[in-house]
Amino acid sequence: MTNFPRFPTLATFAVSALLATSALAAPAYDLVIRGGSVIDGSGAAPFTGDIGIKGERIVYVGPKAPGAGAKEIDATGQAVSPGFINMLSWATDSLIADGRGLSDLKQGVTLQVMGEGSSMGPLTPAMKAAEQSRQGDIKYDIWWNTLDEYLVGLTKRGIAPNVASMLGAEQPRVMILGEGDVDPTPEQLSAMRQIVVQAMEDGALGIGSSLIYAPGTYAETDELVALTTEAGRCGGVYLSHMRSEGDRLVEAVDELIEISRRAGAPAEIWHLKAAGRDNWGKLDTVIARIEAARAKGQRITANMYNYTAGSTGFDAAMPTWVQAGGREAWIERLKDPAIRARVLTEMRAAKPDFESLYRHAGAEGTLLVGFRSEALKPLTGKTLAEVAKARGVSPEDAIIDLIIEDGSRVQVVYFLMSEDNVRRQTALPWMSFGSDAAALAPEGVFLKSSTHPRAYGNVARLLGKYVREDKALPLTEAVRKMTSLPAHNLGLRDRGALKAGYYADVVIFDPATVADKATYENPRQFAVGVRDVVINGGLALSNGEPTGAPTGQVVRGRAWKGWKDGGCKTSAADWSW
Repeated sequence: MTNFPRFPTLATFAVSALLATSALAAPAYDLVIRGGSVIDGSGAAPFTGDIGIKGERIVYVGPKAPGAGAKEIDATGQAVSPGFINMLSWATDSLIADGRGLSDLKQGVTLQVMGEGSSMGPLTPAMKAAEQSRQGDIKYDIWWNTLDEYLVGLTKRGIAPNVASMLGAEQPRVMILGEGDVDPTPEQLSAMRQIVVQAMEDGALGIGSSLIYAPGTYAETDELVALTTEAGRCGGVYLSHMRSEGDRLVEAVDELIEISRRAGAPAEIWHLKAAGRDNWGKLDTVIARIEAARAKGQRITANMYNYTAGSTGFDAAMPTWVQAGGREAWIERLKDPAIRARVLTEMRAAKPDFESLYRHAGAEGTLLVGFRSEALKPLTGKTLAEVAKARGVSPEDAIIDLIIEDGSRVQVVYFLMSEDNVRRQTALPWMSFGSDAAALAPEGVFLKSSTHPRAYGNVARLLGKYVREDKALPLTEAVRKMTSLPAHNLGLRDRGALKAGYYADVVIFDPATVADKATYENPRQFAVGVRDVVINGGLALSNGEPTGAPTGQVVRGRAWKGWKDGGCKTSAADWSW
C-alpha cells in the first residue's frame, strides 16, 4: 500500500486560525495596574509604569506592560507601592470578629505581624480556659492549640490581610512554669527551648518579649538569651517591648543588645520611645547605643507608632509582684487592705522600681478607653483625674478600684512622648512602623470600647504628616521602611517589594491627600487617600471600599517545615542575615 503525504484541509486551517486568534485575545495578566508612579520599596526614585499580576504573583514591573489584563486599573496620578507591613499588630481578636481589618486595610496594610510578649499559641488546656474567661468585648471559642493552627484558622474563616506572628516569650514560660514569679530549672528551660523550636518549625518568625508586664517581666536575661538562641538557629529574630521605656531606658537597650549578641540573632525594639518628660533627652544616648552595636556587626533595629501617647492597661501603673499568678490572683490581692496599702505606697513613689507609665502621664494625662463591665463603659473617654474627682478618691485608689470592679487591666491611653522625638525617630534609617493596635471598624462590637487613634491612622499619619507636611523623610524612604525593610528584618520570602516573582501585595494611594483623621477625642475615623489594595493578587480594597474578598494568607518564617529547605540549623551563624 502506498503512503501518500497528508495535507491540511481547509477545516484544519480554520481551526488553527481560530486557536491562534483565541491565544492572541487571551489576557496576558489577571490584573494590570497602569500608569502609576511606581515606588518599588527599594528606596529608589519612582518611575511611571505598570504592574502586571498573574495569580498571586507579580510577573511584570516596568514602563509599559505588554499585553492586556483581564482587569485593568488606571493608577494615573497615584503612587503604587508594595503593601505596608504593620510590624506590631494586635488584630489577634479583632480579625476573629471582622476579617476585613478595615482600619488598617484602608491605610494599605497588607501584613499584620503579631506576638508582642504573648501569642495566640501554643496553649495548654489551662491556658485556654484562662484566656476564655478573660475575654473582653469580643467573645469566641478557642478552636486551636498551636500558633500555626490559629493563623491557619483565621485564613480559613476568610480574612483580608496576611498574618504572621512571633512566638510570645510568655508562651513557653506559662506552659512550663505557670504565671508566677519563678525561675526555670535547667530541665524546665530545656523544655521551654523545645517549645520554641516547634513553634519556629511551624512558621513563627522569632521570639517576642514584653518585659514590663507580668508574667513576661519575671524572665531574666539568661532565660531570654536561651530562648532567642533557639529562635536564632531557626532563622528567627528577637523583638522586644523592653524592660523599660522610661527611667531605665538606656539599661533596657543595653539588655536587648546583650541578648542579641549572646544569642547571635538580630534584635528589634518594639515601639521605641523615650517615655516621660524626664527621659526625653535620653534618645540621643539610645540612638548612639544602637548605632554602635550596628557598627560592630549586630543587626539592631526598631519600630514605632507615630503619636505622643501610648496605650496599655493599669497593670503598667503598679508593681509586678502583686500581679504574680495571673489576673485573678492579682485582683484578689488588691482586695486585701494591707496589700492595697503597700501597692499604693509604691505607686506614689517618685522613682518606683517598676515601669510606671502612669507616673509619667499623671492622672490628667491618662485617658480611659476600654472596660469589660457594662456598668463602667460610661466612663469611656474620661480622664483618670475626672473619674477620681467624681468618686472622691485619689487617682491611685481609683486605679485599684477600677481594676477590681472591671475584672481587667482596664485599657487606657497614656500621654508620654515628645513630638520632636517622634518626628526625629521617623527618619532613622533602621526604623519601621507598627500600630500596636487592633484592626477595627466603627461598627458592631467595636463600638463597645474606644481606642487609640493609632489603630485608624498610624500609616496615614506617617505619609501625611511626617512625609508631606513636616518633610521629616522622603516618600520613597517612608515606603521602604514600611515594606522592604521590615520584610528583610523578618526574613520574609518574596514580600515587601514590587518585583517580578514576588507576591502581589500592592497599594495605590494619593501622596497629596493621604492623611489620618482619627483623634484622641474621636478615634473611630478612617484614614483617607488610599484608593486600592491588592493582597496576593486579589483586590481587597477597590476605590476606597472593601470588597470582602478573603485575600489573606499565613506568612511564615524561614524554619517552616513546609519550605523545601525548612527546619532549624545548628546555630544562628548558619543563616544569612
